Amino acid sequence: MTPSTEQQIALIGAGPSGLAGARCLQKHGIAFQGFETHSDVGGLWNIGNPRSTVYESAHLISSKHMTEFNEFPMPEHVADYPSHRELLDYFGAFATHFGLRDHYRFNTRVLKAEPVLDAPDTLWRVTSQTGEAAPVTETYKGVVIANGTLAEPNLPRFEGQFDGEIWHTAQYKSATQLAGKRVLIVGAGNSGCDIAVDAVHHARSVDISVRRGYYFVPKYVFGKPADTVGGKFKLPPWLKQRVDSTILKWFTGDPVRFGFPQPAYRMYESHPVVNSLILYHIGHGDVGVRADIARLDGHTVHFKDGSARDYDLILTATGYKLHYPFMDRALLNWEGMAPRLYLNIFAPRFDRVAVLGMVEASGLGWQGRYEQAELVARYFKALDAGAPQAAALKAAKLGPPPDLSGGYRYLQLERMAYYVHKDTYRNAVREAARAFG
Repeated sequence: MTPSTEQQIALIGAGPSGLAGARCLQKHGIAFQGFETHSDVGGLWNIGNPRSTVYESAHLISSKHMTEFNEFPMPEHVADYPSHRELLDYFGAFATHFGLRDHYRFNTRVLKAEPVLDAPDTLWRVTSQTGEAAPVTETYKGVVIANGTLAEPNLPRFEGQFDGEIWHTAQYKSATQLAGKRVLIVGAGNSGCDIAVDAVHHARSVDISVRRGYYFVPKYVFGKPADTVGGKFKLPPWLKQRVDSTILKWFTGDPVRFGFPQPAYRMYESHPVVNSLILYHIGHGDVGVRADIARLDGHTVHFKDGSARDYDLILTATGYKLHYPFMDRALLNWEGMAPRLYLNIFAPRFDRVAVLGMVEASGLGWQGRYEQAELVARYFKALDAGAPQAAALKAAKLGPPPDLSGGYRYLQLERMAYYVHKDTYRNAVREAARAFG
């Protein structure tokens, strides 16, 4: 028999983090109801999903074996750095193998989630809408949020008026959209560099505007995926930064020579750019590096170094904002640019509210998100059993929070607001999970 909704957890999202949550809840026998706005699983990796922000040339920037779920390895025939098409097949196969689709309502959007009472163990009212049907409100035991972090564009503001087009990378799907245009890409993160490399084959001209320096990491070192090389010796942060930045220059050269500013921060204090093709195209004159934008005037962009150039399209590669529109920010202990959650997972005030995937770290992979879900499932199970380990975690999540930085001083940027050190973070999550046996 299907338990009543008051005995179930509401799980929001069927992307990688949502599927990890579904699998772990299922594995531990915790009843749940999944909600997904699209018609199938995959989240942003499902390019047919209207909320997807991937583009035709999108691939993983980490290699498959450093990213996959451990209990469901990617097939050997899959490329080292899979495309969005291969990844959608992978998530579909994962969902099929474990029968996870049966737990979801697809084409269903969660409109609101709110506590019934202002008490830690409160039930939760969840209002959802399937297609064009009337909204439905049901009461659930708890809520797990896993709707992703890369869907709501972070839109910059510019001084002046531009007579051409201004897009965010969320609107970009194919380089053919740029055919014949004079394109300025704002931001040299991973998406910005990917699109610049795409654009050189179609656009009339391509420039990239940057306001800070970057560290560029090649995808292959000695013929192997770069994230599989090294790591055997643990170095203190200051030494690892010095050693790795020196080695990096042996493979990619000094980005300053290509026109980029000298980074005003050390390596690993911001997410590296895993793309050496951008330096190749800059070196061949296919892409120009420009300073930060000062103002817009008609089709002319004036840069802060005093130069100016005309463009037809400004494409802002300025990242994404956390977006949980169905829940009041105060309920998630939101401070500044992100919620302040214990281990980037647990809301301090409530027993059964958790967020999966609100974590960023170089090399964390989907297994890192799976470990989040494993901890959540074990904690919920212990809560139901009244186990003392559950009371211990409830006390811990009231603070003070553990230091998850690994000794690195991360840049104070929107996307870095929930950045952690991979090994420090995974060790903390695993240790918390082990406490439940």
